[in-house]
Amino acid sequence: MTSPSSPALPPVTADVAAGALELLPQRLRKRIDPAVAKASGWPVEATQDGVRVRVDADTSVTLKVTDGIVARPEDAVCDCLLAPACLHRAALLSSAPLAETGAAGPAAVDQAAGASPQPDTAPDEPDAAAAPEEPDAPDGGVQPLTAAQQSALIGLRRAATGVLVAGVAGGGAVQRVELLHAAHSARIAGLPLPAAAAVRIARRLDEARSGDPGFRLSELSAELAGLLDLLRRPADAVTPARRAYRPAKPLRLHGLFTEPVVTASGYAGATGYALAPDGGLRTLSDIAPGGPERAAAAALSPVPGGCALSLREWGDGGAVILTDPTVSPEGRVGGGARRRSVRAPGAAWHEPPLDALWQRPPADQLASALDWLHLPADDRPAGGDLLFLTGVMTGQGGFAVTGGPTLRLLAPDERPELPYAENLRLLGSYPGLALRLAGRVVPDRPDGIRALAAAWRGHDGGTVRVDLGLRRVHRTDVPAPSAAFAPCPPPPALPVELDLLRRAVHRAIAGGRAVTAAAADGELPRRLRAVGLTTGADCARALAAAAAERRHDALGRLLPGDPDAFATAWLAAAVYVSAAAGSLLAAAWSAAGPDASQTRSGPAGVQP
Repeated sequence: MTSPSSPALPPVTADVAAGALELLPQRLRKRIDPAVAKASGWPVEATQDGVRVRVDADTSVTLKVTDGIVARPEDAVCDCLLAPACLHRAALLSSAPLAETGAAGPAAVDQAAGASPQPDTAPDEPDAAAAPEEPDAPDGGVQPLTAAQQSALIGLRRAATGVLVAGVAGGGAVQRVELLHAAHSARIAGLPLPAAAAVRIARRLDEARSGDPGFRLSELSAELAGLLDLLRRPADAVTPARRAYRPAKPLRLHGLFTEPVVTASGYAGATGYALAPDGGLRTLSDIAPGGPERAAAAALSPVPGGCALSLREWGDGGAVILTDPTVSPEGRVGGGARRRSVRAPGAAWHEPPLDALWQRPPADQLASALDWLHLPADDRPAGGDLLFLTGVMTGQGGFAVTGGPTLRLLAPDERPELPYAENLRLLGSYPGLALRLAGRVVPDRPDGIRALAAAWRGHDGGTVRVDLGLRRVHRTDVPAPSAAFAPCPPPPALPVELDLLRRAVHRAIAGGRAVTAAAADGELPRRLRAVGLTTGADCARALAAAAAERRHDALGRLLPGDPDAFATAWLAAAVYVSAAAGSLLAAAWSAAGPDASQTRSGPAGVQP
């Protein structure tokens, strides 16, 4: 049995994992799920260039890693007689965390909340990562889909629908690997956007299967809805991948905070967020294969380019000037041998130019963050889902936003190795404490924000600024509160009826079609219509009907339900819930109004 001190399985690329299942004969493919369950108990031992997994006394599987991942089929070798078309090899590769390779090395992670930090692995020649562009049609329109692209889109639709019909609880390795195989076919056919979306969904399924603390059902639901919606628009699906990194002019970047990154795909590290001269945000990451312990170590790694400043120091009021940087269109600062960095005078959060981030009305920030969430994942600017808020702790774990609503501060990651939850409990026990906060919007939790970093006045009147996921706050860091504040209104919440529809959407992806049919609420459409949500009522009725539909053939025999009809009804409900929740959330924040802050900020104000 694998012990806590045993080495973990290295990440495996999507193509290698999919190919292992493809080699299995049908009789063995039916046994893959029980084999995957057994694989979690096979002992793992480190080797010079990877790991060896002991299946039994006579059989072992050896995994060779390159740049921290199993990148080629020949790097996974079983010594049984049926190899490579054996159950041992396929089960182990299906059990390993999922990685993905790109032109510049291993891709980083899809982090649970929206922002997707990437590793600092940009090539020296930025154009090397460019995908071939789709030629325009002679009449100026979009080039028609090729036969390979049409086949790949059908395969992706079938695989994504299979994940939805089975659900997280009913699905297994077969659904996951079929999704990876469809993603591989789409990538070869020149469909990078839907292929990347399919791999992200497979990663979410990995998180669910492994019980990862970072897994959130709402994020899997959003990813699946995004892919199914993209597949309905073939012209958008064939959009070429954006170039990864391009040379940029020298950049002066004022550090804001540093965020730890830990994922189920076997990567960990830290990402620093900074403000650029144009007012946009930039990110610089150190992410590589590893566990939670690597996050703290990566935060102490120096900013590349010769600057004697760590990522954590940079995020704690430092500034750097980068010469010859490479920057992606989304704002990620890449690597490259030519890049140099020089330390520069920094700024506190209440000083220019950083102070401008907190002066923007909260409702405007929320509207921009919600718009960001509706962009394709590859088009989202770095930090577009971040909120910069000023307010006061209310004493019940709440945070009364100046000019906005009262919110609950949520831990972005509840792993015990990261001190988010512990820090937020401590800050919540100091009612009246004035804070400046950097956090991430939570679209399915209108009452909350994921707190990433905070600043306040310490005992000596100086600034205490903390990356909440990297440094543990002690009571000696927090002064006794002296500000009085008026009672605050409760946090905003979705109408009960809309929340019930949201839960039905999430229940569908959690339990699949069978659970959706069994748990359908026949009263929900009527309740939605009664409060004026007529489109929501139609979506709820269609979802329940598609889940329960069972047709008969001419001889009266029961036919399988139509998976495409169920997927279409679920997608309509998911899109409606997302749009309605965003609209109501924006209205709730706007209703708070700037006058609400007059009794909340306290006499000391907030200038940490």
